[in-house]
Amino acid sequence: MLTAFARAFKTPDLRKKLLFTLGIIVLYRIGAHVPVPGVNYANVETCMKQAGGNSGLFALVNMFSGGALLQITIFALGIMPYITASIILQLLTVVIPRLEALKKEGQSGQAKITQYTRYLTVALAVLQGTGLVATARSGALFQNCSVASEIVPSESIFTTITMVITMTAGTCLIMWLGELVTDRGIGNGMSILMFISIAAGFPGALWGIKKSGKLADGWIEFLAVIAVGLAMVALVVFVEQAQRRIPVQYAKRMIGRRSYGGTSTYIPLKVNQAGVIPVIFASSLLYIPALIAQFSGSKAEWAVWIGTNFTKGNHPVYIVTYFLLIVFFAFFYVAISFNPEEVADNMKKYGGFIPGIRAGRPTAEYLSYVLNRITWPGSLYLGLIALVPTVALVLFNANQNFPFGGTSILIIVGVGLETVKQIESQLQQRNYEGFLR
Repeated sequence: MLTAFARAFKTPDLRKKLLFTLGIIVLYRIGAHVPVPGVNYANVETCMKQAGGNSGLFALVNMFSGGALLQITIFALGIMPYITASIILQLLTVVIPRLEALKKEGQSGQAKITQYTRYLTVALAVLQGTGLVATARSGALFQNCSVASEIVPSESIFTTITMVITMTAGTCLIMWLGELVTDRGIGNGMSILMFISIAAGFPGALWGIKKSGKLADGWIEFLAVIAVGLAMVALVVFVEQAQRRIPVQYAKRMIGRRSYGGTSTYIPLKVNQAGVIPVIFASSLLYIPALIAQFSGSKAEWAVWIGTNFTKGNHPVYIVTYFLLIVFFAFFYVAISFNPEEVADNMKKYGGFIPGIRAGRPTAEYLSYVLNRITWPGSLYLGLIALVPTVALVLFNANQNFPFGGTSILIIVGVGLETVKQIESQLQQRNYEGFLR
């Protein structure tokens, strides 16, 4: 990886792309520390110190915003509205025939879907920004803070509209910065900004574990967490690269005087076909009951039961529910993102077949069978990785922002691998020696 970056810096045009990407990253991190108008930042700092880095219910969104959510900055919403909009459009593509037709149109259809994603991102940003302002004004953003209800002193409509517009504009700016990195930088812009948001919290979280440690002034716990993190990165890299390759043979066809086909290839089915999306779905779904109980202020039995079982991440009911939801969403997402019937029809159309399997319906049934078998270890792996913060709560007395949590490691490793592949592919395009050997 380091060799690829070193070679990229020696290539003039790639060096410009890398420097441009670094400039966008610096601008993005500066915006994450600019407060929104109407916020009493002194009270925000007081509540941050009293919270001790524990984000509670808002841990996931705060992680994706690089810590900007709890500081209520112009980038407080981060890239989360865009991620949510992308996932919603991807799910609706299976349900709405018009979107499915656009997806099959190629680049023009994809551009139209991207435009719909932007519109939905703005709508979600307005909705989430309004919710954040209401949460901060009610004092629910920071629990057990003496000045939590004084973070937004003014209750005027003008102040609320100004804050919502500012945070929505911040989300639009993040979306634009990500597209700039994709077009003029090294590519994969949105994922790189997500990578930076998560990685920005690593130093503070690691130092917090060192300060709260008791063995050798906290250095034993610090080094133990580093070792666990390296082991998890190695495991995630191994599983993310693992795939089942199904061989495909294409028969020869004569079109005019030319012969086509007769080649052998394969269909790569990844063990973790769903990526990090099941973890995001499960985390978001588990926040809903706790948020309902918190904002209702009810003292009924159902609210007490939810507050007891779904507020703390180390409760057995929470752990079991979280694990089962991840497994369910892994199968659910794979079922809607990979269509065996469509793949089998495309293979049959171009004269392809799996050796030993008849074309058409038997091929679709075989692909579905293989996909179900490899999704089981992939979903169990996701569930176990996601439970690492729970183990950290017990062993290291860490907060919910444990640096090597399942979601953060999965995203960082996935984006890192994809970025290195893109850099290597661009280097190969500029220094291809295949015909010279």
